[in-house]
Amino acid sequence: MTSPVTQRRLPELSDAGLKATANVVARNEYGEPVEGAIAVERALTIYLDKREIVTLMTLGNHPELLILGWLRNQRMIDDIEAIKAIQVDWETESVAIVTHDGIENLDRRLERKTVTTGCGQGTVFGDLMEDIDQISLRQPALRQSSIYALLNKLNEYNEIYKNAGAVHGCALCSEALGIEQFIEDVGRHNAVDAIAGHMWLNDVTGEDKLFYTTGRLTSEMVIKVALMGIPVLLSRSGITAMGLEIAQKVGVTLIARAKGRHFMVYHGGETIEYDQIPPARPRHPQKKDSHSSPD
Repeated sequence: MTSPVTQRRLPELSDAGLKATANVVARNEYGEPVEGAIAVERALTIYLDKREIVTLMTLGNHPELLILGWLRNQRMIDDIEAIKAIQVDWETESVAIVTHDGIENLDRRLERKTVTTGCGQGTVFGDLMEDIDQISLRQPALRQSSIYALLNKLNEYNEIYKNAGAVHGCALCSEALGIEQFIEDVGRHNAVDAIAGHMWLNDVTGEDKLFYTTGRLTSEMVIKVALMGIPVLLSRSGITAMGLEIAQKVGVTLIARAKGRHFMVYHGGETIEYDQIPPARPRHPQKKDSHSSPD
């Protein structure tokens, strides 16, 4: 859902997106040269009001959206109008974020760091659970047929993964509009941050949205989606116990192992309308216990 159009003071953004893949020649198991694509991983160091904060590893295809979403999901800045400019410079592998009036309590925010499981090691600043206690999402009804339709439509995406592998993809979806935004990056958390940046920049709210990721549903993924106000999280991968615990706490419907006609609802199963149940699975005869006595 898009909020009513209001005149907002938006930051000045560079336009520094780069190609996400490079062509190389490798040799296959027969010793034959094969031309193909590989993902290009780039370092991008964040400077917030001239202060070095952290270095992200990214494809660099949506750097401005990535930085916007990173700022919001890290709770560094609550109001997009507080940001004057975001300028990406690949020659120095850096991004300069300039605010209008500085960041209150920045030192305190940077004191506490959590190293996450995000595709290698990610860093979250501040208290991961600080804002979670205030969140209680309304779980919407969701049709099984809509899940299948989205999964089928998502097969048309994953372009970088299909060409080069080594990346994760995330999508902002809705039952009404289907796939609204799809972003790939070397880490699933970069992709979710870039979508958060897209939502923030375009004043898109999350209450009628569904979030899809190719990555596992860890505590940090659930927290980020909850902070974005999105009540449904869908993945083709698995979940962690803490991810499930937080989903139960904040009200995120958690659907994992979603591929083809299969999915597992770990939280919010009562909100699913099972309107397209697959045909009954064939029953396989049980193997005879070799230790049982003959008839």
